[in-house]
Amino acid sequence: MTEVQDRPADTGWTKPTPTALLILADGTVIEGFGLGATGHAVGEVCFNTAMTGYQEILTDPSYAGQIITFTFPHVGNVGTNEEDIETVNLAGSSGARGVIMHAPITAPANFRATRHLDQWLKARNIIGLSGIDTRALTALIREKGMPNAVIAHAPDGKFDLAALKKEAAAWPGIDGMDLVPSVTTAQRFDWDETTWELGKGYGRQEQPKYKVVAIDYGVKRNILRLLAKAGCAVTVVPATTAAEDILAMKPDGVFLSNGPGDPAETGKYAVPVIQSLLEAKVPTFGICLGHQMMGLAVGARTTKMHQGHHGANHPVMDYITGKVEIVSMNHGFAVDTTTLPANVRETHRSLFDGSNCGIALDDRPAFSVQHHPEASPGPQDSHYLFKRFVELMETAKKA
Repeated sequence: MTEVQDRPADTGWTKPTPTALLILADGTVIEGFGLGATGHAVGEVCFNTAMTGYQEILTDPSYAGQIITFTFPHVGNVGTNEEDIETVNLAGSSGARGVIMHAPITAPANFRATRHLDQWLKARNIIGLSGIDTRALTALIREKGMPNAVIAHAPDGKFDLAALKKEAAAWPGIDGMDLVPSVTTAQRFDWDETTWELGKGYGRQEQPKYKVVAIDYGVKRNILRLLAKAGCAVTVVPATTAAEDILAMKPDGVFLSNGPGDPAETGKYAVPVIQSLLEAKVPTFGICLGHQMMGLAVGARTTKMHQGHHGANHPVMDYITGKVEIVSMNHGFAVDTTTLPANVRETHRSLFDGSNCGIALDDRPAFSVQHHPEASPGPQDSHYLFKRFVELMETAKKA
């Protein structure tokens, strides 16, 4: 019989020191391990169910004011590059204030990678946290809604917990907050870059047929690329551009971009502009926040959602074609369908929760969708919407 030896007191194993915290507004503290930038940031915690495209997600301006929890456990293993950034200004700040993931980041394993995700996060000043049960955090958000929180990273593991709890509790949240000024362009510029192709990179639009003015509430690069690919010469203007200045450019169409924050607050200056454009019967297409702006402009209301829609696998019914699309989504507010006026019809609806995902005006050449048809990241089921916009402009030109 083998004699059982007493285990020595000193095993040589030490418990890892947490170097990152997530402090919820209710005082809950979740410990993890830091990556990316150091310091702390306050925001609204949401979860994203996409399995790919973390770089596009983390640079989507629509995520301004939010801390993203990835439900997919392995994030970062394809590295990062300079081609997949979605902010128009490559050197500009990212949308997200923080990122939460389950597993540590492994070394890049992709031919397009130029930098490790940890280094990239540091360069873009995004605070990261790993090593927590993201399933439990997702379940908490699903049950209680998206909480306000502080994400903090200190390599020495030392935090002023009382101060961080106070900051998390005091932050007012995105409801009632206009975040567009932090992401919109400061000046007008033209865009002609088209979509990326393997072995070729990005192309250029050299023979545009339509002139489009894009109002920038936080536009993504791939939206502009798809407009250019569809035959549009695009001019991007700041969110506060007056309607008369837009009309003076004699556009064939106007695009209302995606963006962050409470649409009702942004609408205080954006809605009168859109109403003037609709009155002038300029073909108009809106995406995400642009969809919500369209809804407000026709007299509907927007509401804050319980957990929002964030991911690249959302089923949406298109009532025009009768088809179900799988789409990318990123929004925490929705247009209230019950408040739509008689001249506006619902064209798309979420099959997850029945919330509105698209409208079209019966007496004006205008439509909008809540989801992201530019598919960056995500499926390309909704690319046809850019063609639908072009058809509106072509019809208007012939009239």
